[in-house]
Amino acid sequence: MNLTLQDVARAMGAAGAPPAGSASGWSVDTRTQNPGDVYFALRGPNNDGHDFVGAAVEKGAAAVVVERATEGGTGGAAELVVANSERALQALGAWARQAWGGTVIGVTGSAGKTTTKDAIAQLLSVGLGAEQVGKTIGNYNNHQGVPLSLLRLPEGCRIGVIEMGMNHAGEIRELARIARPQIGVVTNVGYAHVEFFDSIEGIARAKRELIEGLAPDGVAVLNGDDARVAGFRVAHPGRSVTFGMSEGVDVRGEDVEYGAAFTRFRALGTKFETTLTGRHAVMNLLAAIAVGDVCGVAPERMREAVWSFTVGQMRGERIDYNGMVIWNDCYNSNPEAAQSMLDVLGGTAAQRRVAVLGEMLELGHAAEELHRQVGRYAARAGVDLLIGIRGAARAMVEAAASEGIGAEYFDDPAEAGEHARQLAQQGDAFLFKGSRGVHVERALERFTA
Repeated sequence: MNLTLQDVARAMGAAGAPPAGSASGWSVDTRTQNPGDVYFALRGPNNDGHDFVGAAVEKGAAAVVVERATEGGTGGAAELVVANSERALQALGAWARQAWGGTVIGVTGSAGKTTTKDAIAQLLSVGLGAEQVGKTIGNYNNHQGVPLSLLRLPEGCRIGVIEMGMNHAGEIRELARIARPQIGVVTNVGYAHVEFFDSIEGIARAKRELIEGLAPDGVAVLNGDDARVAGFRVAHPGRSVTFGMSEGVDVRGEDVEYGAAFTRFRALGTKFETTLTGRHAVMNLLAAIAVGDVCGVAPERMREAVWSFTVGQMRGERIDYNGMVIWNDCYNSNPEAAQSMLDVLGGTAAQRRVAVLGEMLELGHAAEELHRQVGRYAARAGVDLLIGIRGAARAMVEAAASEGIGAEYFDDPAEAGEHARQLAQQGDAFLFKGSRGVHVERALERFTA
């Protein structure tokens, strides 16, 4: 969005007379800042954005949002002094969202929300026109990312697909207050971030905040195969639409056929084909199809978008390498997502199936048992060898070994990748997956070196 600096200052309650000029972009990081951006000096656990105000000015910032006046001035950039830079960003995001007046589709869930967000945007872009649709770029889904995503919606678009994440109760409620979604999508409830909750029921209550934040005339789009999510309909007095593979859901995936490099299924009376594979991929696409249907896109129009849709980097990428199949799902992990990709590995035609799995973070007191569950699941999914990386992955390795399959543990991802490379043979299939902080991609890099 392009906004005048007067509107920016007033929306944030900045001190002093509103400045002249306008802003063409929004930044919280001088490394990616463009000329004409408004730079927000945010305080983080490791850095204070006020230390980089000079760099922001040098890179052509139209204005800097700060909590204290800058010594020596800010040159040609307007200086907007506020009580709290982060809250000012949120206030501006909320104001801009109301001034814009388009339709916001909020997406949350324990797994699959980024892929679902991207799929929704793809289907709506094909069905309604690419110029009509904007979305969260990457996973800017928190208390800073959501207002930035709203501010960065393209000029002229009328629909914004906004991803919403959380670590604690109340966070999605606040994000919904800022974004005011008319459509709320919940992909699932799982054990991701259970470290910050007393139980999975607490996680479910936090996810339900999105649905509770919808206006009465809004639409809740819910995973009908997840009993907790399906129950969210009682939190919304308006229309609810369910998706899944169970009988009785509104948008049901039927006649599902998983191939080596494709998946076929039928929904809303239409046959779809995708290059993605796995049940979780179909569920993400069904959520997008349900939203497309709510927005009036004909199923026949969505067929092309489903076929052309691809996942982001390190999110279930299939790689054919030296006579082997590699599934690169290194971006992140949690128990449900790990089990979904183990199903994909188990369904891959191969002489041997090897899972290279990193520790799953933010599981708190439940970490050891949840890792053991994934280890046992790997054995049932048809994995021949499990290589665990770091920390609680040791419990996963022990559980897999107790089920009678090969299992080895490494503290270092590069060493794990080197070991996998030495034992690899043509005809094998490999899965690389782990939480972002474990950097399982380093194992894959060593494997393909």
